[in-house]
Amino acid sequence: MANFLFVLGKNETEPATRCFQLAKIAHSKGHNVNLFLIDGGVLWADRTRDFSAKTITGDCPGDFLPYLVEKQVYTGV
Repeated sequence: MANFLFVLGKNETEPATRCFQLAKIAHSKGHNVNLFLIDGGVLWADRTRDFSAKTITGDCPGDFLPYLVEKQVYTGV
């Protein structure tokens, strides 16, 4: 098992989607995952935010973030 630290520092849909997607993949494979939101990334901690904005590939942060919340992946803000 490996340790992963994902840091999100942008308030943009594409980087957030990839960050949450990679964190979900690593966690679902049994790795230890920590997520830190810094700078503009802290705005993703707002539960009232719209997580359905699509990326160019058609996925969105809401496709991955609920898994991280459900599995209680540590998220520092």
